[in-house]
Amino acid sequence: MLSFLLKLRTRAQRLFRLSEAHTMLVWSVVVGIAGAFATILFRKGIDLVQFALSGHTGSFVETARSLPWHSRIWLPAAGGLVAGVFLLIAQRHADKRVHTDYMEAVAIGDGVVPVRLSLWRSVSSLFTIASGGSIGREGPMVQLAALASSLIGRWVHFDPPRLRLLVACGAAAGITSAYSAPIAGAFFVTEIVLGSIAMESFGPVLVSAVVANITMREFAGYKPPYEMPVFPTVTGLEVLLFVALGALCGALAPQFLRLLDASKAGFRKLPVPLPLRLALGGLIVGVISVWEPEVWGNGYSVVNSILHSPWTWTALVVVLVCKLAATAATAGSGAVGGVFTPTLFVGAALGSLFGQGMNELWPHTTSAAYAYAMVGMGAFLAAAAQAPLMAILMIFEMTLSYQVVLPLMLSCVVAYFVARSIREASMYEITLRRNREEQERSRLRATQMRELIRPAETVVPPNATVADMTRVFLEYPVKYLYVANQSGAFLGVVALKDITSDLLDKRDTSAKTAADYLQPHFDVLTPDMSLGVALQHFMAFQGERLPVVESAAHPTLAGVVYKSSLLDAYFRMNPGR
Repeated sequence: MLSFLLKLRTRAQRLFRLSEAHTMLVWSVVVGIAGAFATILFRKGIDLVQFALSGHTGSFVETARSLPWHSRIWLPAAGGLVAGVFLLIAQRHADKRVHTDYMEAVAIGDGVVPVRLSLWRSVSSLFTIASGGSIGREGPMVQLAALASSLIGRWVHFDPPRLRLLVACGAAAGITSAYSAPIAGAFFVTEIVLGSIAMESFGPVLVSAVVANITMREFAGYKPPYEMPVFPTVTGLEVLLFVALGALCGALAPQFLRLLDASKAGFRKLPVPLPLRLALGGLIVGVISVWEPEVWGNGYSVVNSILHSPWTWTALVVVLVCKLAATAATAGSGAVGGVFTPTLFVGAALGSLFGQGMNELWPHTTSAAYAYAMVGMGAFLAAAAQAPLMAILMIFEMTLSYQVVLPLMLSCVVAYFVARSIREASMYEITLRRNREEQERSRLRATQMRELIRPAETVVPPNATVADMTRVFLEYPVKYLYVANQSGAFLGVVALKDITSDLLDKRDTSAKTAADYLQPHFDVLTPDMSLGVALQHFMAFQGERLPVVESAAHPTLAGVVYKSSLLDAYFRMNPGR
């Protein structure tokens, strides 16, 4: 059967003269549909488990409000306990040789997403979310969509580069299915996961995202998670207020990430099994929900309420603080899920608080608080994810309003640069790793030979005898000895082949010195020479090392640079070559 499909694919390519790019576009359509169905199945799973646990479906906030206070406490704890058991099962299927996360599988792996591990982790996430855990559902949705695309790619025997691209297409389909934002979904994958926007990869990713969005719209009852109001026209100096909002979000987003990191570190130190840690995280959410049921779930309904209903600043502060604590408890305990949606929640609450403050100061010249909430969602996301372009496009797609573009762009870009100046961290580990690699490559591009210089141990004076030079050649496996005078000035080299030639021909060498064998014209490097220029010198030279002199005017021997050291620095600067 498999061989028949492979033959059919080959014949179709020949018949329709499909190029490699055309083939990827065709498969991106298939992956877009598969990603949408994977997302739908996970949503149905949440509804089933939620109904089994609480007898309700739909909004988790409404579910929490309908339950008695004691049920609000034990239900998230019980869900966390069950989720922890499934997470233990998932860990038994973990393989250190395989990258577990779809981001790693695309960015640094071979595109293979583990099946059993992904499925068990998704089941664990299912119970955390369905029991009211304060975490996003987009993480497992995207993971399942990526898993589906990986299985399709492996089924048709794609090589690793094409398989990675196909998994990226699946991830874009998952993001689009979760947020109904195909352009932002495509840019999420290219900006964060792939790290670059090239048409060879962006084209299939965008096609997959669009197809997933079309597929989702064919299902009855589907609607975007956020219902955005009409954005007002922003004129005059009010634009500067959105710049200030961006600076505020940029300053607070790193603190939000630090809170999550501190929570994870604190939970890891607890001397209890993993299921009990997740149960404790759920218990904290349950206790908080006795007073604030709005902390249940990912916060879709609360954000929609902030955008469409008037909130007092005290109510906003209380729900924001409680949501932060609940999210830190859920994510910190080790629950599987995303923090993408909680990040949008925090941005909406901060933006609304900022807007209310500006309304108090300038009541007749500033927009309503919901406008600042909408921009705050994008700015906080741009700062936390370090992906301003994706954040801009996501909010723009949600609003479909050109009026939001100018304040949104200013706020997101300012938030991004402020956050980067405070802490070069992101909610996604792969972004942090890529930033570190880019910093290392930047440092290597500026590397000069002075950083690679090693001591020149094979140096002889001009009056060194053949016996002296022979001992040095026997001690060091080199082809040349460097000749330097008493002041340390480099005079040239003595070649091993010249001395061995005299010795093999039994010529009289008793009166010969290094000066007799000296080759004065020899290629040298200087300490201020760049990596690229030095590489050109080594390409024209067959040896393993070159001497380094202070300058042409002052040829004092500073040491040597080895070819292996230079090539190591070069390949770390260009890992793809």
